[in-house]
Amino acid sequence: MTERENLILFHKGCHAEAYNYFGCHSLGGDDYVFRVWAPHAVSVSVVGDFNSWDKCACVMDRLSDGESFEGRARATEGDKYSFLITTFEGREILKCDPYAFRSDFPKSKYSVICTDLTDNYWLPAETGERPVNIFEVNLLSWKRHKDGSYYSFAELERTLVPYVRNMGYTHVEFMPVTEYPYDGSWGYQVTGYFSVTARLGSPKEFASLVTAFHNNGIRVIMDWVPAHFPKDDFALYEFDGQPLYECPLWDDMEHSGWGTRKFDFSRGGVSSFLLSSAHYFLKKFAIDGLRVDAVAAMLYLDYDKNFGEWTPNIYGDNRNLEAIEFIKKFNTLVKEDFGSAITVAEESTAYPKVTAPVNEGGLGFDYKWNMGWMNDVLFYCRQDPLYRHYHHQKITFSMMYSFNERYVLPLSHDEVVHVKGSIVNKMPGSYEDKFASERLLLGFMYAHPGKKLNFMGYEIAQFAEWDYRKGIDYFLKEYEKHRKMRVYVKALNKIYRNFKQLYEVENDWKGFEWLVVDDVINNVLAFNRYDNEGNCLLAVFNFSGIEQRNYRFGQHAGKYRRVFCSDDTAYGGDGTLKKRVFNTKKRGSHGKEYSLTMDIPKLSCLYFIKEK
Repeated sequence: MTERENLILFHKGCHAEAYNYFGCHSLGGDDYVFRVWAPHAVSVSVVGDFNSWDKCACVMDRLSDGESFEGRARATEGDKYSFLITTFEGREILKCDPYAFRSDFPKSKYSVICTDLTDNYWLPAETGERPVNIFEVNLLSWKRHKDGSYYSFAELERTLVPYVRNMGYTHVEFMPVTEYPYDGSWGYQVTGYFSVTARLGSPKEFASLVTAFHNNGIRVIMDWVPAHFPKDDFALYEFDGQPLYECPLWDDMEHSGWGTRKFDFSRGGVSSFLLSSAHYFLKKFAIDGLRVDAVAAMLYLDYDKNFGEWTPNIYGDNRNLEAIEFIKKFNTLVKEDFGSAITVAEESTAYPKVTAPVNEGGLGFDYKWNMGWMNDVLFYCRQDPLYRHYHHQKITFSMMYSFNERYVLPLSHDEVVHVKGSIVNKMPGSYEDKFASERLLLGFMYAHPGKKLNFMGYEIAQFAEWDYRKGIDYFLKEYEKHRKMRVYVKALNKIYRNFKQLYEVENDWKGFEWLVVDDVINNVLAFNRYDNEGNCLLAVFNFSGIEQRNYRFGQHAGKYRRVFCSDDTAYGGDGTLKKRVFNTKKRGSHGKEYSLTMDIPKLSCLYFIKEK
């Protein structure tokens, strides 16, 4: 495209490949061109290793839009550089390149010339409803070396990839790998929207990691943060001396609770910047999906604000209309250019049609995190079994709205930080009961409609909360209960992938049938899951602290073979249930003509397949 065509698309907010124009690009040999958007700047210079950081060596020319600048210089791959911007009041500020493909390490304050990039390859599109079982991982703290240093992308390729494959997950989700200066933000305060973090290696090494996952049949999702950015003075914050990427109005400028700036979605250049960031990772690295962080913060003008701190939109309500249009544009772009990629919303409110197609009035996401399910189920599981009958609605309420959206059930990193306790340590009772309760929770999660997401460390029942400064306690596999929890999760992952009943019909009542929903006293639940052909998987749960002997409940006539039991000794249970095949009897119960009778071990989940 010509200069004029690039700039017109950019300012319209439609340039999804602005990274091919702005930033630093090779002209061949040692010649490079630099372009930057800085409408409030009086002048801009490129300074770097190649010109001894001399502000007079490469003064940039203003382009035809009057808002952007271009300069050329002789340089070398790997040189550090920045833009020196002179503001209208005469200040000189040093800014990293918003479109840089790499940043320096360890400071992350400077951009690095990196133009040797190639497109990764795509996995073929999958048809029909597929199992989605996500292993969420923070690449900086999955494992650490003994001296505390990070595993590199190359080391993760040799260790993390076979681990995820061996455990049987279908997807891996990376917490943000876009460049950020502060480890304690976990990557959610981004300063480099086109740079994979230099802490772990080069863009090519990151691409190789993604390819290795693909070669092992595992799809890759990446957390992406278009809601806000930090106030580091070397990055997007007041980029040209004034608000540019953020909204200039006081009531829509900041997320005060996070200490960050909000993107101004009314600016075409901001929309093009963010669309290009998403496009870049999908195109260049063949990322299979983006999980969009903090969508609720984008949707509402009054998010985390008190009365009087926000201004209603033109309709007098609290919707952020420009952000909503950006989200629709983003999801439309992904569907049009990357049909097999998925988008997932971390959205915690009752905003309607989050996963409905854009042409049907929806936001266009493929999935939405079911935060309500997560909060209710964890609240219920934290209660002593003796008192769970007071909170029975917490474990059943999700089915009242489960088909309103397409959901992911998340047990994410957020649930095991800030003194919330690890998953196993949330559970009440004895040491053995804590493990039994985690097995029960996961068994319930996998049988419940919705895709699955579990954070690293859950699979070994780590007692300590997640600490971003160190690796997961995988030494725990030396201890029987923890080792058997990993065996359990691996077996559960296999069951989930092998039985279509658990994933094929997730957004219709034809895939789900309650059998026992209101046994408040005994804390027992039972339901059927069905695939498209009507094959049945029966799931039974005992959330009480005692064995339920000769428990009878209504069921369709037939023979039911046990295929999974969380109480098996192989998983660390007591192995009290020996019987494997159960036949219904013509004795009415729960509104059905036939019923099943069985002993249900305490704090256990059971899966049965109806045999024809």
